[in-house]
Amino acid sequence: MPQFPTVQFLTSSWQTHQFPPDQGVEVAFAGRSNAGKSSALNAITGRKDLARTSKTPGRTQLINFFALNERQRLADLPGYGYAKVPEKMRLHWRQLMERYVETRASLGGIILVMDSRHPLTEFDSQMLEWAGAQNLPTHLLLTKADKLSRGESASTLKKVRTAVGEAATAQLFSAVAKTGVDDARKEVLRMLATTPTRITDTTD
Repeated sequence: MPQFPTVQFLTSSWQTHQFPPDQGVEVAFAGRSNAGKSSALNAITGRKDLARTSKTPGRTQLINFFALNERQRLADLPGYGYAKVPEKMRLHWRQLMERYVETRASLGGIILVMDSRHPLTEFDSQMLEWAGAQNLPTHLLLTKADKLSRGESASTLKKVRTAVGEAATAQLFSAVAKTGVDDARKEVLRMLATTPTRITDTTD
């Protein structure tokens, strides 16, 4: 099992100007509020309490940044689509995430977490669209795979891979059964080892 470097909480951001300096490389975790994003982040990093898990979806209300070192970071994006919050806050989350994906030059890839029982929701498709527009490598984690039979899991994975084509890679994942943790960890480390090639246009 590949070891994940020590990760420490860096900062939380409610507005874009609160983001850490846009340098080095960053990998972002995105997903609906009830998709198991926090559990996946904890399992991949080998930390039980890095990201908060809760029986109440939608607890991640800010973009939380975690540092591996001075040049590498993880970003935990707000869960979207299920949390019982005012529409104004829901709109802010959407705008914050869209702005982050479109302008973050250090963003080297996205880990998109989706419930294997309900994959490719409207939010998932929106995130794939944002990532595709920025040529961002995207890897899909089909979580809670332990709740499906082997046949159902294989069928779901095939359908998702067919649906996304070359827009993203995909795998089965279960934080509970530790299914796919090694593969997901390798993918995150691979993204962190690359140099983002996006060029942010700063001209008027």
